[in-house]
Amino acid sequence: MPYQVKIDAFEGPLDLLLHLINRLEIDIYDIPVAQITEQYLLYIHTMKELRLDIASEYLVMAATLLAIKSKMLLPKHEEDFNENDEEISFEEDPRDELVERLVEYRKFKEAAQDLKSMEEDRGLMFTKPPSDLSVFAKEIQPSKSKINISLYDMLAALQKLMRRKKLQRPLATKIARQEISIETRMSEIMDDLKQLKGRKNFNDLFPEPTKGHIVVTFLALLELMKRKKIDVEQDGNFGEIYVEAAKEGREVVGNY
Repeated sequence: MPYQVKIDAFEGPLDLLLHLINRLEIDIYDIPVAQITEQYLLYIHTMKELRLDIASEYLVMAATLLAIKSKMLLPKHEEDFNENDEEISFEEDPRDELVERLVEYRKFKEAAQDLKSMEEDRGLMFTKPPSDLSVFAKEIQPSKSKINISLYDMLAALQKLMRRKKLQRPLATKIARQEISIETRMSEIMDDLKQLKGRKNFNDLFPEPTKGHIVVTFLALLELMKRKKIDVEQDGNFGEIYVEAAKEGREVVGNY
C-alpha cells in the first residue's frame, strides 16, 4: 500500500520558481524559459517519485511554463515598416506576466522575512533589570547555529543521489521485494546516528540502491526533521548535506 504524505513546507509554485532562479543565479527580468522549465519539471518528477501529493497549482504552473516556452519557439512575424509611421508596434514578451508575478511575490516574501527577523530580535528584549548569572555559566551548553536547509535543498540532494546510483537503468536480475515501514526506517536512522555520536553524510544514509528503500529513507528523514529529531546542515551553497541527531531527539523513535 503506497504511503501518501503531503508536505506543508511547500509555499506554492512561485516559491519553487524563485528558489530555482536564485539557485541558478538567473536574472529575474530575463528568464531562460527552456532551462527553468526543465528544472521545474525535474522537481515535479522527483515529487511524483516520492508519491507526494502535488497540488493542482504546481501542475498549472508547469502548463504555464510549457505554454510560454512554446510561444517563444514560434517565429516572430515582422510587420511592414512605414517610414512615415511614428510608432512601431512590438510583440509582447510572453514572460512579462510571469515576471511581474515573481517580482511581486519576491517583494512580499522579503518583507515577511524582515518582519520575522524583527520579531526574533524583539523576542530577545526584556524589561527585567540585569541579574548576575555567573553561577549558571558552567551549565550553559553552546547552542547550534541556525540551520537554513529547505525542502528544496533536500530534493536537490536526492536528485544527485538518484543520478549517482543510476536508478533509471533497468536491473538485469529479479530480486524479492522487501517491504519496510517508515517508522522502522526512522528507528534505524536514529539508532545509527546515536551510535555514531556525530553527524553523518546524507548519501551514507542510503546504503541500499533500490528505489523503494531510497524513497522510504527520504520520507523517514523528512518526518524526523518535522518532529525535530534530527538536525540537518550544509557546508555552503551546493555543498554536502550532513545529518545529526538532535539533543531532544536522541531517544529511539517508537511507534507514532
